[in-house]
Amino acid sequence: MTQDTFFQQVSDNAYQYENNPQAIEQESFRQIRELTDLSAFTQDQQQVVMRVVHSLGFPDVSTQMRFSQHATQAGREALAKHCAILCDVEMVKQGVTKRMIEREPLCFLNDPRTAELAKNKGETRSMAALSLWQDTLAGSVVLIGNAPTALFRLLEMIAQGAPKPALIIGMPVGFVGAAESKEALWQVHERLGIECMTLLGRMGGSAVTSASCNALLRCNIQEYY
Repeated sequence: MTQDTFFQQVSDNAYQYENNPQAIEQESFRQIRELTDLSAFTQDQQQVVMRVVHSLGFPDVSTQMRFSQHATQAGREALAKHCAILCDVEMVKQGVTKRMIEREPLCFLNDPRTAELAKNKGETRSMAALSLWQDTLAGSVVLIGNAPTALFRLLEMIAQGAPKPALIIGMPVGFVGAAESKEALWQVHERLGIECMTLLGRMGGSAVTSASCNALLRCNIQEYY
């Protein structure tokens, strides 16, 4: 199907466009596969990369994706066991596809205890919120898409002996600390013994982070593109 024929939908509206959600999704991923070099990635990694490309609309972002050796496997296994999903912000939490999970993702950013901890310690709420992760961190899937300070704090906690998550999806976006926090994750993940996936550089965000988790959830139900 060519792009021209794809958009030739006759309607009474002013514009002619595809409005079938399944057709839109199928064509989107056909174009992503055509425009993105996926040759360096495993089948499951490709699903994550394509979701990131889909979220950003930028095929070349694939060159910035990094996966630890067993990242997709560890994430899939943990999610299949209905592990805790820990999110740095509410936008990441809301982006996780609820029909594919049995436990509500957790985010403590707006917990009243977080604000008090942040005030007492003189740090960001994103950092303080991680103090409330301790009981559910072991074997969890961590999604950090907004706050570089949360990713830095998590690495500090693990280095100091905190329980290890099954997978860290670290893709915060921004100009101050974002690139540096992701580079730190990638540089220390082997030494700390953690599995991770990240998007190096300034790009990232809540949408790509939750989309990466959703890609693993889709792999678990054999929904591949």
